[in-house]
Amino acid sequence: MTPLPDDGETGSFADSAGAAPAPKDPPHYHGHRERLREKFAMSGGEALPDYELLELVLFRAIPRRDVKPLAKALVRRFGSFAEVVSAEPARLMEVEGVSAGVVSDLKVIEAAGRRLVRGAIRERELLNSWSALSEYLRATMAFAPREEFRVLFLDKRNHLIADEVQGRGTVDHTPVYPREVACRALELSATAIILAHNHPSGDPTPSAADVAMTRAIVEVLAPLKIVVHDHVILGRNGHASLKGMKLI
Repeated sequence: MTPLPDDGETGSFADSAGAAPAPKDPPHYHGHRERLREKFAMSGGEALPDYELLELVLFRAIPRRDVKPLAKALVRRFGSFAEVVSAEPARLMEVEGVSAGVVSDLKVIEAAGRRLVRGAIRERELLNSWSALSEYLRATMAFAPREEFRVLFLDKRNHLIADEVQGRGTVDHTPVYPREVACRALELSATAIILAHNHPSGDPTPSAADVAMTRAIVEVLAPLKIVVHDHVILGRNGHASLKGMKLI
Protein backbone atom coordinates (compact mmCIF):
# COMPACT_ATOMS: atom_id res chain seq x y z
CA MET A 1 0.00 0.00 0.00
CA THR A 2 1.30 3.40 -0.96
CA PRO A 3 1.71 5.59 2.13
CA LEU A 4 -0.26 8.77 2.27
CA PRO A 5 1.77 11.93 1.92
CA ASP A 6 2.76 13.68 5.15
CA ASP A 7 0.53 16.73 5.51
CA GLY A 8 2.21 18.01 8.63
CA GLU A 9 -0.45 16.72 11.10
CA THR A 10 0.63 14.65 14.08
CA GLY A 11 -1.90 11.84 13.66
CA SER A 12 -4.95 10.63 11.79
CA PHE A 13 -8.52 11.68 12.61
CA ALA A 14 -9.12 8.26 14.14
CA ASP A 15 -6.04 8.60 16.35
CA SER A 16 -7.03 12.06 17.63
CA ALA A 17 -10.63 11.06 18.24
CA GLY A 18 -9.61 8.17 20.43
CA ALA A 19 -6.88 10.00 22.38
CA ALA A 20 -7.47 11.19 25.96
CA PRO A 21 -7.96 14.96 26.25
CA ALA A 22 -4.87 16.89 27.28
CA PRO A 23 -4.86 17.70 31.00
CA LYS A 24 -5.91 21.27 31.81
CA ASP A 25 -3.48 23.54 33.53
CA PRO A 26 -4.58 24.44 37.07
CA PRO A 27 -5.97 27.96 37.46
CA HIS A 28 -3.21 30.51 37.92
CA TYR A 29 -4.48 31.50 41.37
CA HIS A 30 -3.76 28.03 42.81
CA GLY A 31 -0.04 28.68 42.77
CA HIS A 32 -0.64 32.22 44.03
CA ARG A 33 -2.56 30.91 47.04
CA GLU A 34 0.23 28.58 48.03
CA ARG A 35 2.86 31.29 47.60
CA LEU A 36 0.82 33.70 49.71
CA ARG A 37 0.31 31.11 52.45
CA GLU A 38 4.05 30.44 52.47
CA LYS A 39 4.78 34.17 52.67
CA PHE A 40 2.45 34.48 55.63
CA ALA A 41 3.99 31.43 57.34
CA MET A 42 7.50 32.79 56.93
CA SER A 43 6.98 36.48 57.63
CA GLY A 44 3.67 36.80 59.47
CA GLY A 45 0.83 39.20 58.83
CA GLU A 46 2.91 42.34 59.37
CA ALA A 47 4.79 41.63 56.15
CA LEU A 48 1.61 41.58 54.06
CA PRO A 49 -0.22 44.58 52.63
CA ASP A 50 -3.87 44.86 53.65
CA TYR A 51 -5.25 43.34 50.45
CA GLU A 52 -3.04 40.23 50.75
CA LEU A 53 -4.08 39.64 54.36
CA LEU A 54 -7.66 40.00 53.20
CA GLU A 55 -7.03 37.46 50.43
CA LEU A 56 -6.05 34.89 53.06
CA VAL A 57 -9.37 35.47 54.80
CA LEU A 58 -11.29 35.17 51.53
CA PHE A 59 -9.67 31.86 50.54
CA ARG A 60 -11.97 29.89 52.83
CA ALA A 61 -15.26 31.43 51.69
CA ILE A 62 -14.28 31.47 47.99
CA PRO A 63 -12.26 28.28 47.35
CA ARG A 64 -12.27 28.22 43.53
CA ARG A 65 -11.79 31.76 42.30
CA ASP A 66 -9.10 34.40 42.12
CA VAL A 67 -9.90 36.60 45.13
CA LYS A 68 -7.21 39.24 44.63
CA PRO A 69 -9.53 41.57 42.63
CA LEU A 70 -12.20 41.30 45.33
CA ALA A 71 -9.70 41.93 48.13
CA LYS A 72 -8.41 45.03 46.36
CA ALA A 73 -11.96 46.24 45.68
CA LEU A 74 -12.87 45.92 49.37
CA VAL A 75 -9.78 47.81 50.54
CA ARG A 76 -10.41 50.47 47.90
CA ARG A 77 -14.03 50.83 49.02
CA PHE A 78 -13.51 50.90 52.79
CA GLY A 79 -9.92 52.09 53.19
CA SER A 80 -8.03 49.41 55.12
CA PHE A 81 -8.16 45.84 56.41
CA ALA A 82 -9.53 47.04 59.76
CA GLU A 83 -12.25 49.07 58.09
CA VAL A 84 -13.25 46.15 55.86
CA VAL A 85 -13.76 43.73 58.75
CA SER A 86 -15.54 46.43 60.78
CA ALA A 87 -17.92 47.46 57.98
CA GLU A 88 -21.63 46.84 58.31
CA PRO A 89 -22.79 43.61 56.61
CA ALA A 90 -25.22 45.48 54.35
CA ARG A 91 -22.44 47.73 53.05
CA LEU A 92 -20.13 44.77 52.48
CA MET A 93 -22.83 43.04 50.44
CA GLU A 94 -22.94 46.05 48.12
CA VAL A 95 -19.53 45.01 46.75
CA GLU A 96 -19.86 42.63 43.82
CA GLY A 97 -18.58 39.17 44.74
CA VAL A 98 -19.27 39.43 48.47
CA SER A 99 -21.54 36.62 49.66
CA ALA A 100 -23.11 35.87 53.02
CA GLY A 101 -20.23 33.44 53.63
CA VAL A 102 -17.67 36.18 53.03
CA VAL A 103 -19.48 38.51 55.44
CA SER A 104 -19.64 35.78 58.08
CA ASP A 105 -15.89 35.10 57.85
CA LEU A 106 -15.06 38.81 58.05
CA LYS A 107 -17.23 39.20 61.15
CA VAL A 108 -15.50 36.22 62.79
CA ILE A 109 -12.15 37.96 62.22
CA GLU A 110 -13.55 41.16 63.73
CA ALA A 111 -14.86 39.35 66.82
CA ALA A 112 -11.59 37.45 67.26
CA GLY A 113 -9.56 40.65 67.07
CA ARG A 114 -11.71 42.30 69.72
CA ARG A 115 -11.47 39.24 71.96
CA LEU A 116 -7.67 39.25 71.71
CA VAL A 117 -7.20 42.89 72.63
CA ARG A 118 -9.80 42.64 75.39
CA GLY A 119 -7.82 39.77 76.91
CA ALA A 120 -4.75 42.01 76.97
CA ILE A 121 -6.39 44.45 79.40
CA ARG A 122 -8.62 42.24 81.53
CA GLU A 123 -6.25 41.60 84.44
CA ARG A 124 -4.12 44.69 84.13
CA GLU A 125 -4.06 47.97 85.99
CA LEU A 126 -5.41 50.13 83.20
CA LEU A 127 -3.86 53.43 84.20
CA ASN A 128 -0.43 51.79 83.82
CA SER A 129 -1.40 49.97 80.61
CA TRP A 130 -2.38 52.90 78.44
CA SER A 131 -1.02 51.48 75.20
CA ALA A 132 -2.98 48.24 75.67
CA LEU A 133 -6.11 50.20 76.55
CA SER A 134 -5.82 52.50 73.53
CA GLU A 135 -5.29 49.47 71.26
CA TYR A 136 -8.38 47.84 72.72
CA LEU A 137 -10.52 50.95 72.26
CA ARG A 138 -9.22 51.47 68.74
CA ALA A 139 -10.00 47.88 67.73
CA THR A 140 -13.42 48.04 69.36
CA MET A 141 -14.67 51.46 68.32
CA ALA A 142 -12.50 53.44 65.94
CA PHE A 143 -14.02 52.10 62.73
CA ALA A 144 -17.65 51.80 63.81
CA PRO A 145 -19.96 53.51 61.28
CA ARG A 146 -22.07 55.20 63.97
CA GLU A 147 -21.24 56.84 67.26
CA GLU A 148 -21.01 54.56 70.28
CA PHE A 149 -20.61 55.69 73.86
CA ARG A 150 -18.75 53.17 76.01
CA VAL A 151 -18.00 53.10 79.73
CA LEU A 152 -15.23 51.04 81.30
CA PHE A 153 -16.06 50.41 84.97
CA LEU A 154 -13.03 49.90 87.24
CA ASP A 155 -12.51 48.58 90.76
CA LYS A 156 -10.30 50.14 93.44
CA ARG A 157 -7.20 48.57 91.82
CA ASN A 158 -8.21 50.13 88.49
CA HIS A 159 -8.86 46.68 87.03
CA LEU A 160 -11.70 46.29 84.59
CA ILE A 161 -15.03 45.17 86.08
CA ALA A 162 -17.15 45.66 82.97
CA ASP A 163 -17.02 47.29 79.57
CA GLU A 164 -20.45 48.36 78.37
CA VAL A 165 -21.89 50.33 75.48
CA GLN A 166 -24.25 52.84 77.08
CA GLY A 167 -25.63 54.20 73.84
CA ARG A 168 -25.49 54.06 70.05
CA GLY A 169 -26.48 56.98 67.90
CA THR A 170 -26.11 58.49 64.47
CA VAL A 171 -22.98 59.34 62.51
CA ASP A 172 -22.39 62.39 64.73
CA HIS A 173 -24.44 62.10 67.91
CA THR A 174 -25.11 59.66 70.74
CA PRO A 175 -27.47 60.52 73.60
CA VAL A 176 -25.79 60.11 77.00
CA TYR A 177 -27.49 60.40 80.40
CA PRO A 178 -25.09 61.05 83.31
CA ARG A 179 -27.47 59.65 85.93
CA GLU A 180 -27.71 56.35 84.06
CA VAL A 181 -23.92 56.12 84.07
CA ALA A 182 -23.94 56.82 87.82
CA CYS A 183 -26.60 54.19 88.52
CA ARG A 184 -24.72 51.53 86.60
CA ALA A 185 -21.44 52.40 88.36
CA LEU A 186 -23.17 51.94 91.74
CA GLU A 187 -24.68 48.62 90.64
CA LEU A 188 -21.21 47.33 89.74
CA SER A 189 -19.55 48.81 92.86
CA ALA A 190 -17.15 50.67 90.59
CA THR A 191 -14.83 53.24 92.13
CA ALA A 192 -13.71 54.76 88.82
CA ILE A 193 -14.65 54.85 85.16
CA ILE A 194 -13.11 55.62 81.80
CA LEU A 195 -15.40 57.06 79.15
CA ALA A 196 -14.90 56.46 75.44
CA HIS A 197 -16.72 57.20 72.23
CA ASN A 198 -15.90 57.30 68.54
CA HIS A 199 -16.14 59.92 65.82
CA PRO A 200 -17.07 58.16 62.54
CA SER A 201 -15.85 61.25 60.67
CA GLY A 202 -12.33 60.08 61.53
CA ASP A 203 -11.31 63.24 63.39
CA PRO A 204 -11.00 62.57 67.16
CA THR A 205 -10.99 66.25 68.14
CA PRO A 206 -13.50 66.72 71.00
CA SER A 207 -16.47 68.96 70.36
CA ALA A 208 -17.88 71.48 72.83
CA ALA A 209 -20.76 69.04 73.43
CA ASP A 210 -18.27 66.25 74.23
CA VAL A 211 -16.57 68.41 76.84
CA ALA A 212 -19.86 69.58 78.38
CA MET A 213 -21.22 66.03 78.62
CA THR A 214 -18.01 64.78 80.25
CA ARG A 215 -18.06 67.53 82.84
CA ALA A 216 -21.71 66.75 83.60
CA ILE A 217 -20.80 63.11 84.29
CA VAL A 218 -17.88 64.18 86.50
CA GLU A 219 -20.23 66.45 88.45
CA VAL A 220 -22.82 63.71 89.02
CA LEU A 221 -20.22 61.11 90.07
CA ALA A 222 -18.14 63.34 92.38
CA PRO A 223 -20.51 63.15 95.40
CA LEU A 224 -20.53 59.35 94.99
CA LYS A 225 -16.71 59.31 95.16
CA ILE A 226 -16.48 57.71 91.74
CA VAL A 227 -13.59 59.09 89.70
CA VAL A 228 -13.69 59.78 85.97
CA HIS A 229 -10.12 59.01 84.94
CA ASP A 230 -10.49 60.10 81.32
CA HIS A 231 -12.71 60.43 78.29
CA VAL A 232 -11.05 59.03 75.15
CA ILE A 233 -12.35 59.89 71.69
CA LEU A 234 -11.44 57.48 68.89
CA GLY A 235 -11.20 58.15 65.18
CA ARG A 236 -9.58 56.52 62.18
CA ASN A 237 -6.84 59.14 62.41
CA GLY A 238 -5.94 58.56 66.06
CA HIS A 239 -7.42 59.35 69.45
CA ALA A 240 -7.79 62.27 71.83
CA SER A 241 -7.70 62.27 75.63
CA LEU A 242 -9.74 64.97 77.36
CA LYS A 243 -7.58 64.54 80.46
CA GLY A 244 -4.42 64.86 78.38
CA MET A 245 -5.83 68.01 76.82
CA LYS A 246 -6.64 69.33 80.33
CA LEU A 247 -10.33 69.62 79.48
CA ILE A 248 -11.40 67.71 82.61
